[in-house]
Amino acid sequence: MTTSTEPIVELKGVAKHFGGVQALRGVDFRLFPGEVHALVGENGAGKSTLVKILAGIYRPDAGALKIGGEVVELRSPTQAQSLGIAVVQQEPMLFPDLDVAENVFMGRHPRDRFGRVDWKRMYREVDQLLASLGVSLDPHTPVQGLSVAEQQLVEIAKALSLRARVLVLDEPTAALSPHEVEELFTIVKQLRERGVAILFVSHRLEEVFAIAGQLTVFRDGTHIITAPVSEMSTEEIIKHMVGRELSNLFPKGEAEIGEVVLEVRHLTRPGVFSDVSFLLREGEILGFAGLVGAGRTEVARVLFGIDRAESGEIWLKGKHVQIRSPQQAMESGIAYVPEDRHQQGLVMNFSIAANVTLPILQKVSRLGLVDPRREQKLASAYAGQLRVRSTGVEQLVSALSGGNQQKVVLGKWLATNPSVLILDEPTRGIDVGAKSEVHRIISELAAHGLAIILISSDLPEVLAMADRVIVLHEGHITGEFARSEATQERVMFAATGQDEML
Repeated sequence: MTTSTEPIVELKGVAKHFGGVQALRGVDFRLFPGEVHALVGENGAGKSTLVKILAGIYRPDAGALKIGGEVVELRSPTQAQSLGIAVVQQEPMLFPDLDVAENVFMGRHPRDRFGRVDWKRMYREVDQLLASLGVSLDPHTPVQGLSVAEQQLVEIAKALSLRARVLVLDEPTAALSPHEVEELFTIVKQLRERGVAILFVSHRLEEVFAIAGQLTVFRDGTHIITAPVSEMSTEEIIKHMVGRELSNLFPKGEAEIGEVVLEVRHLTRPGVFSDVSFLLREGEILGFAGLVGAGRTEVARVLFGIDRAESGEIWLKGKHVQIRSPQQAMESGIAYVPEDRHQQGLVMNFSIAANVTLPILQKVSRLGLVDPRREQKLASAYAGQLRVRSTGVEQLVSALSGGNQQKVVLGKWLATNPSVLILDEPTRGIDVGAKSEVHRIISELAAHGLAIILISSDLPEVLAMADRVIVLHEGHITGEFARSEATQERVMFAATGQDEML
């Protein structure tokens, strides 16, 4: 491994504020060549602000930034890239109408000796990059047709193509399967061995322990501690992050399991999933486990009427229903919280109130016009129930933390008064404290009789929150376990298509 006593990146007394909000307060931070340094903290702790300063998107209000021992003023992402800093943002920032290769080399296409774009070389290099990631993705594929996981991998390939000295990974594994995470970590270790400095920003503490050597905790824009990961425990890290003991990350309460609400019989969508059958009862949290691409989200999309099954039946409260659109799903009492809250769950430049009431405009309208008083009253009720932290329901959702945005999405669908709530990756990309809050809300909803399908790639979350777990592999149900029978080993065996453990 390449080692150095001199940091490649150093921040001294860096501060940044937005209006009356102090995002960073006199932060000191150092990143050395050949190390993986984890940065953790709750949403709003200042992690993203630090990342954007390194990316050249923000300029600090005070303090100094050194790259390779020299004080620099990063004025643009292009300048940051020219200094060897590559940033993989939490949310994919790609051009949907362009293909994979064009996105990877956007703004820096390889040229031939006549100055023309060398398309063959570009596609060949991207193909090699994707192969190094263990990804079988055609470089000619348009980005708009890719899953969240695939888009994230394109961002990582784009960063790797810069041959960076500093690689910043901002929640890079949030939408990846365990196998894809393993592949990424293999690449991270190779880069570390070549002397690349890697800043790993993650809410997944198990990944921090798996990949990082050093750990820094931010809280409320302040540097709290930097220490070797080997000297920290999960409990200590969480305490530093939230400033208090977090005794119960999965507050699963007891709920009375009632009558069957939803019955799915032999649901099939060729090439996607086949012969999916299950029951869901009042007050039950039914976990859907499996690797990315197993078909979990695809089943949810059919249940909500976004896609259609070729065969099979859906029964709600003993009645056979045909669901051909989201509107029919909502009228039948099904609500769906999608995994991508920014693109599919919220209108980011709308207020909290406008988002919450979007599916039920008729309830807050009079003579065809939205009644602001009705809208605010209803939205305030759900924002209060879900403990949304904001300046009021007129605040834009784009100004909220990830955890509070997720609460607004929940409020939006609870306002439809559903009998079945489908949650697709409800805690993806939110911090530890916010996860605990979302888990509390889920548990309380089940206790009030709501039937819930919980789709999650976070296996500890599924095992802790679900009353029963269904496992899918390549579009088929390969396992079903009662809460008392579900273990990480048994679920993973089923998720990888293996025979039942002995």
